Amino acid sequence: MNNIIEKFFNSKTELTADLAQSIEQGLEQGIKDDGRAVICVSGGSSPKPAYQQLSHLPLAWDQVDVVMVDERWVDPSHEKSNETFIKETLLQNEALKANFVSMKNAHITAQEGQVECELTFKKLKKPFDITILGMGPDGHTASLFPNAQGLEHALTTTDFVCAIDAIKSDVTGDITQRLSLTLHAIKQSKVVKLLISGEEKLAVYKQAKMSGEIKDMPLRAILNQTEVTVEVYWAP
Repeated sequence: MNNIIEKFFNSKTELTADLAQSIEQGLEQGIKDDGRAVICVSGGSSPKPAYQQLSHLPLAWDQVDVVMVDERWVDPSHEKSNETFIKETLLQNEALKANFVSMKNAHITAQEGQVECELTFKKLKKPFDITILGMGPDGHTASLFPNAQGLEHALTTTDFVCAIDAIKSDVTGDITQRLSLTLHAIKQSKVVKLLISGEEKLAVYKQAKMSGEIKDMPLRAILNQTEVTVEVYWAP
């Protein structure tokens, strides 16, 4: 796993400072190289402080596409919507000028919405400059949940987005229908930043690094691939 770089910090404050600076540099480089930068973002508590810090930076935000990594199939006004979370944390202040790319559309199911979303994502600049992933205590990342309906397709297709129907659990909650970036899409990134926190999730991460079934811990698919560098950020 030579493509994995582990960045372990003594505090979440230190992690946030390093992450925000790294994202800023990545976006600036993307704009410099291509005239446009693309960042794929996840919800969750770990990136929240970095998003809030980034929102104040005087970047050329009008040249940045902010793209969802995954989304619950709920209206954007729903309290569990990742889109709402991103709009309330990152897309504020200076970053209001960024171009936001939603996953949720008007179709009834995620499966029906996949085609329209795929067309949108195909038009984005590749490779993505940065993809930010989280990890659940069950070893899922993005909305690639263990043994979920659609997982095998998500790991093998060359599509960029896929419909997932997860097995209901304490981790998924009641909303099991999702759209998610596929493994192929995640690998179309200059760098993947995997954010984890706490001793419990550190143990899950270490387990995912060991050999085992990908369907049981889909994070293994990210850690086992060799096409893109994975920077692992951890703090207590």
